[in-house]
Amino acid sequence: MNTGNLSRRSALGIVAAALIGPTVSEAVESTIIRVHKDPSCGCCSGWVRHLEAAGFGVAVQDEADLRIIRNRLGVPSDLAACHTAEAGGYVIEGHVPATSIRRLLKERPVATGLAVPGMPVGSPGMEGGKSERYAVVLFGPDGRRTYMEFEGGRPVG
Repeated sequence: MNTGNLSRRSALGIVAAALIGPTVSEAVESTIIRVHKDPSCGCCSGWVRHLEAAGFGVAVQDEADLRIIRNRLGVPSDLAACHTAEAGGYVIEGHVPATSIRRLLKERPVATGLAVPGMPVGSPGMEGGKSERYAVVLFGPDGRRTYMEFEGGRPVG
């Protein structure tokens, strides 16, 4: 066996991997989520902690008027919640679980983003009390559809 050839092949593999760039999972992991929130909102801070615990980098921007941000990012008023975020070119509205964000960033559907309208009990940042079942909505120029369903922080369906 010629170990010189193996070394050259290994080196070529490393160079090829470097040229190709990060894998999808590495790209998802390196995504910084920019969260726009009211400075005094406790549940928003709980959602930020959920994202950080899931491995996302988070940059928080306190905002006086989130309606301006939502309008700029194209969030329909009936999908509005208490905070708005940006991740990998998508909008994330409300208490969307990290599991859904990971899936969105991996699949990269044609959409504006994801939303969990309102503030369902048991969703990330809204823990406590009896968990409600809620939908994560994928929305965009082609309409809306249920992307995932959860009860509390657990996917269902």
